[in-house]
Amino acid sequence: MSRKFFGTDGIRGQANTHPMTPEIAMKVGMAAGRIFRRGEVHGRVVIGKDTRLSGYMVENALVAGFTSVGMDVFQFGPLPTPAVAMLTRSLRADLGVMISASHNVYTDNGIKLFGPDGRKLSDETELQIEALMMNGLENGLAPSPKIGRAKRVDDAQARYIELVKGTFPRKLRLDGLRVVIDCANGAAYKVAPAVLWELGAEIIPVGVEPNGVNINLECGSTAPDAMCAKVREVRADLGIALDGDADRVVLADERGQIIDGDQVLALIANSWSKLEKLRGGGVVGTVMSNAGLERFLGALNLNLARAAVGDRYVIEEMAKGNYNVGGEQSGHIVLNDFCTTGDGLLAALQVLAVIAKEDKPASEACHLFEPLPQILKNVRFKAGAPLESPAVQKRIEECRGKLNGSGRILVRKSGTEPLIRIMAEGEDETLIKQIVNDIAAAVTEAAV
Repeated sequence: MSRKFFGTDGIRGQANTHPMTPEIAMKVGMAAGRIFRRGEVHGRVVIGKDTRLSGYMVENALVAGFTSVGMDVFQFGPLPTPAVAMLTRSLRADLGVMISASHNVYTDNGIKLFGPDGRKLSDETELQIEALMMNGLENGLAPSPKIGRAKRVDDAQARYIELVKGTFPRKLRLDGLRVVIDCANGAAYKVAPAVLWELGAEIIPVGVEPNGVNINLECGSTAPDAMCAKVREVRADLGIALDGDADRVVLADERGQIIDGDQVLALIANSWSKLEKLRGGGVVGTVMSNAGLERFLGALNLNLARAAVGDRYVIEEMAKGNYNVGGEQSGHIVLNDFCTTGDGLLAALQVLAVIAKEDKPASEACHLFEPLPQILKNVRFKAGAPLESPAVQKRIEECRGKLNGSGRILVRKSGTEPLIRIMAEGEDETLIKQIVNDIAAAVTEAAV
């Protein structure tokens, strides 16, 4: 059965246009509320959001939907996606909702749903919600005395701060470390600086003045230049850049050089294996993970299991192989000893723990392998399916022949934006640049 609303990471789109309209949001609340309601007893749903302007509109529509079918709603206000996942379990809620379009610009928004275990819903449950949204909602309305209630939860941020601090090694402090923290003017703009400061770090905050339209704007993990520049300016020991909902992170060492998700996975795998905390015999990455990471892990007798791109697929692969560390090159790092989804701040704390414990500069502690040359390029399209073009497929096969087994090519459609993502990796950087440009040209021609 094909999906009509849900994509790879919930529902996402331009705010106030289909499918991100108040009407759809209300229907999501009504349908999901009916599925997760506890029979005749009021169910409980928690809602968090990031700082984009349309969040108020979407939140009110969701609240109307949930309360209309007898769900009680607890509203957190601005809070990271992983905080919503954690607090869904902590508050014994039947459902958690995050209103965010993650790293996208403010004109977009999205709805992510979590079950009572704090995990993203299965494809089957999302299809159930869609089926109800399109048929039968009028039969599920609560009688007037059973309409749900809605209220604000004032201590949600404090609860999350304490949960995250609890993941940091006991008796270890960040005293003496200067840290730049870029919150992307997003959901973590209060909690992330508070966690780092309470653990002893000297903090230099960036991107902590949200106004509804500046989320991810020239800041955060998708635009880390501001963070890198600030690290160099203030001579910080580490830079941390989160995205709009703080479920991913990009770091910078004391020289302002980027530390991506692959290097973070290498560091955590190395550290946790020494502490005998690593499960599964390695870590889970994705098809985008650099071959350099795979070689590094192999030298430690650890394996790299590759999942499809998307943190939900990483989490599924982790469950299959009993892994407790997984993530993406883009900075989604999942540490399921602590959380059921990616948490950028939590991952950054694990990196800071190694830096503090080993008393090494980030440039030494966090650059554990030399990545193979890897080129990425995105091609935007308006309509159609350019990847199905015979000309594009022929060009991809021709380029694979040029690599002659000495590298990889990955061409895929984005699950959240109208983009074709092209990646090539290999020993010869000049060759892989040529290959990426050749495929991009073929996609562009097919997308006209």
